[in-house]
Amino acid sequence: MVVTTGIFILYTLTSAFAEKIYVVERERERLAVIENGVLSGEIGNLGNLNHATVKFNKNFMYVISRDGYLSQIETVSDSLIKQVKVGKSGIGFIFTGDMVAVANYDPHDVVILDESLSTLKKIETNSKNVGIKSWKRFLIFALMDKDEIWVLDSEKNFEVHKMIKNAGGMPFDALMSENKYIVGLFNKGSVGMLDVNTMNYSRRNLRRGEGEAIFKIPHFGTWGVYKDSAFIPAVGERRLHIVDINSFKHSGYIDLTGLPVFVAVSPDGRYIAVNYSGDKEDFLTVVDAKSRKVLNDIKAGKRIMHIRFSEDSRRLYLSSYFDNTVRVLDTNEWKVLDEITVPTPSGIFILPDES
Repeated sequence: MVVTTGIFILYTLTSAFAEKIYVVERERERLAVIENGVLSGEIGNLGNLNHATVKFNKNFMYVISRDGYLSQIETVSDSLIKQVKVGKSGIGFIFTGDMVAVANYDPHDVVILDESLSTLKKIETNSKNVGIKSWKRFLIFALMDKDEIWVLDSEKNFEVHKMIKNAGGMPFDALMSENKYIVGLFNKGSVGMLDVNTMNYSRRNLRRGEGEAIFKIPHFGTWGVYKDSAFIPAVGERRLHIVDINSFKHSGYIDLTGLPVFVAVSPDGRYIAVNYSGDKEDFLTVVDAKSRKVLNDIKAGKRIMHIRFSEDSRRLYLSSYFDNTVRVLDTNEWKVLDEITVPTPSGIFILPDES
């Protein structure tokens, strides 16, 4: 393992990157727009972005703010088309058919909207709601306070199709890999998996011992999945857990230098990148995905908030919060190709080619 303690700019390589990138400006209620390696604009008045979620659908981008505003943005002109208030505290959303489903912390409900962002239905849950996903006609989400998972049928006016009780102890986030809904369980450092085709649910304990106090809850997502393996950031442990999605077996773990927050697998499957909270929040770890060995621990900024690989896997984007900078790293030598000034940067989102 090589530990790199400094950042060196590799000026000889071009910064003219073709991807269009949106970066959350955490404290400014804005998204920064980066094109060809240059900050080309900002989209403002998006609400409290301390915990923002951004997703793309057709020619639009959608943003949910922590204070409950859902915004629809046209991605050619980057114009705010419509904004609606869907709650006091929003946490996530997903597309299901031609509809948008929003999971709220407050009030305790899930809101269904049409393409024009008109409310179609509100589903009361009496719980903070997390990990909202969809598979075919089903909408799946977890109820943090009630320790439950609900599956709703969109073809039957979102009636409850299946309810999993005693999910395993405070579900906090989830990922969807085809028909497998994998949910993180905070209290026991374990995961649960619901096969939406069969509606069978099972749990796997991952954590050894009590674990450390955490500074930021880890995040799940398909960016941490490659082929049949899910690389899951541990709760209160300095490691990644590896879960076989097909068999739901705990197939191993990777020891890390810090408490992980985000895990990103490069699209070509060569590398896994991890960022941290707490004492290692300035570091980025690079893992060889095949050997599952740590290649580099790189001190890459002052509080690295988010990481994302380019679609061609040649670059890694990271947001350095206290540096007010988005850095672009070359994935061959892990040198810095470019730095773009963005105030209080957080989440990084790449416009898909098909958008």
